Amino acid sequence: MSLVRVHNFSISLDGYGTGEGQSHDAHFGHAGERLHEWMFATRWWKTGGSGGVDDVFVQRHNPGIGAEIMGAGKWGHPGWHEDPEWKGAWGPNPPFHTPVFILTHHTRPSIEMEGGTTYHFIDASPAEAVEAARKAADGKDVRLGGGPTVIRDFLAAGLIDYMHVAVVPILLGRGVRLWEGLEGLEKDYQVEATSSPSGVTHVTFTRGGDVETAGAAPTIR
Repeated sequence: MSLVRVHNFSISLDGYGTGEGQSHDAHFGHAGERLHEWMFATRWWKTGGSGGVDDVFVQRHNPGIGAEIMGAGKWGHPGWHEDPEWKGAWGPNPPFHTPVFILTHHTRPSIEMEGGTTYHFIDASPAEAVEAARKAADGKDVRLGGGPTVIRDFLAAGLIDYMHVAVVPILLGRGVRLWEGLEGLEKDYQVEATSSPSGVTHVTFTRGGDVETAGAAPTIR
């Protein structure tokens, strides 16, 4: 069976996966892009970028992925459903290149974008969303994109096989925390941490022997 994976999900030292005050012009609220600056410095993002630990982890985002699930908050902003012409915060050629299942109570017809991304809007439980995404993935794995509330719900339901969390050395103080209500989660996973010279700590959670490759310590070249 295909796996459900989380890659490159960034949180602050105090556990926030997004800031407060998300809007059309501030996709991550008051956090801005501070949670993701480590990615922007890698070779994956730009020519001449870092080829170290951060790049090794970020390069794992796409291989083997056949579909994605994300929350409406990652796709859009508060009130997006009031604009029927709006096509998301990720531009005309989104970086997903697969079917993407957006969890929302405001469903609408599917939208085909450039580059192979098709947005499907579904009102479904985590288990139902995984079932739909696995069918669309055609044997490949399913990536769970976020935001923090969605990842928390899927963790609570026992549906995530592998998760990579990048702990960024900033304090946000407010926003949406990832770990609320997940006490003891580590008992269900093999947990490993890898530090980067950038100050980011990459923490991986791997469930069972079938995901040893995804969860193994990275090789730096």
